[in-house]
Amino acid sequence: MTSTNFAQAQQRLAARRQAREADNAARIAAQRETSRARAQIDRLPFPFSRLGSAWDSVSSQEGTRPAFRVGQVDAELLDDELLELLRGQVGDAVKYFAGGHLKDDWSAEILLALRAILFKLTVWDNDATYGAALQNLKYTDARTNGSAMVPPSKWQKSLYGLTTVLGKYGWEKWENWLLEHDDGYSDDSNPRLQRMSRITSRITTLHAGAAFVSFLVFLLQGRYRTLLDRVLRMRLAPPTSQVSREVSFEYLNRQLVWHAFTEFLLFILPLVGINRWRRWISRTWRKTKEIISTKGDDEKTTNGELGFLPERTCAICYQDQNTLASTETEIMAAAASSGVIGSAQTDITNPYETIPCGCVYCFVCLATRLEREEGEGWTCLRCGELVKECKPWSGDVLEPPRKSPTSKVVAFSDDVKDVESDMEMECEADVEADGGVDNEFVDVPQDKDYSTDNTDTGDSEGFEETMDQDE
Repeated sequence: MTSTNFAQAQQRLAARRQAREADNAARIAAQRETSRARAQIDRLPFPFSRLGSAWDSVSSQEGTRPAFRVGQVDAELLDDELLELLRGQVGDAVKYFAGGHLKDDWSAEILLALRAILFKLTVWDNDATYGAALQNLKYTDARTNGSAMVPPSKWQKSLYGLTTVLGKYGWEKWENWLLEHDDGYSDDSNPRLQRMSRITSRITTLHAGAAFVSFLVFLLQGRYRTLLDRVLRMRLAPPTSQVSREVSFEYLNRQLVWHAFTEFLLFILPLVGINRWRRWISRTWRKTKEIISTKGDDEKTTNGELGFLPERTCAICYQDQNTLASTETEIMAAAASSGVIGSAQTDITNPYETIPCGCVYCFVCLATRLEREEGEGWTCLRCGELVKECKPWSGDVLEPPRKSPTSKVVAFSDDVKDVESDMEMECEADVEADGGVDNEFVDVPQDKDYSTDNTDTGDSEGFEETMDQDE
């Protein structure tokens, strides 16, 4: 290193030393001014003399070993969820009492009892709420400056319980009373009541603002979670300073696994066709029971589970309305007591008959069951046959058999007279024969050959004209 570079390095060091000394002097001067202002504040009366310490606690980000803010907030949320869960359980337990209005009429008293029980079992006995215990936190007395954690005193816990239990109950009842007696739409409202309502709303607004400011300070400082904790000087802290924060993702992982599993089932079940498998299993089980019950009895006639119902009753409608009955005796007993058989609820509407057994059901019921089976067949409830098709019911009307098309023979009346006796024996139809007119035509069946050769009269030979007739 040359002498020139060495001289420049010494100059830079001297400049840095001077800058450091200037900063120290400025800091010392600022501290003196701060101490002078702090001394002036301390000489003020009592409420104002604490402003200096309050400013120091607010501006300090370290505080007195602040616990994790997230854990304290989670503890409060867990306590609220526990209270709502217990409230819902108690409401479900008493919803059938007093006509179902007990839950609404005594909701404030139910919350009072639940808060009192939780306070006794948590804060009073163990110095920690349920949520704080899960977060490994306990209430400590923040008035002590020692390193050891001191539990809160009895009067602190007593004031805490009176405020959180009786205070909330009394304030809620007071607001409900004001709402019941406040008639804001009428001009004759009580001015005293209106004044109390305004004072109550102002107190509520003031408390909400103070709680918001306290929460902002908590986010900055991390010592007092709520406004009540700040007033009573109770804060949540770990029992020992050796405990490290361990975040467990076991619950989150389990929830993620179950969520993914349910999503997979919702995606795969429509593709698998669970209804078809369920029908196949039920049909196989039913056939197995029938095979076991018959035991090779060939003479036993096939009968469905509802074959005893009258013809006017739809077996499907009856089965839908009597799902609890399993045996024929139970079904008959239920029918006798309720009178379902033969009622308008179970009568057949728009009758359709099954193919091939011919049992009659409602069209909607039968079509729904057949469509549900997707072409695999449905077991008839009356006869036990496998049904795959249906058709409109004919109404038990016997249709006359259709006769094959026949032909007609047209001949002269003189020729018809000769074969009239043969026609009466072979035909069931009546033949009208009129004499006296030479050129009159009469219809006769073509069962015989009626061609004639009359040489006496000299008339021309008869001719045949054939036509089809559908009787």
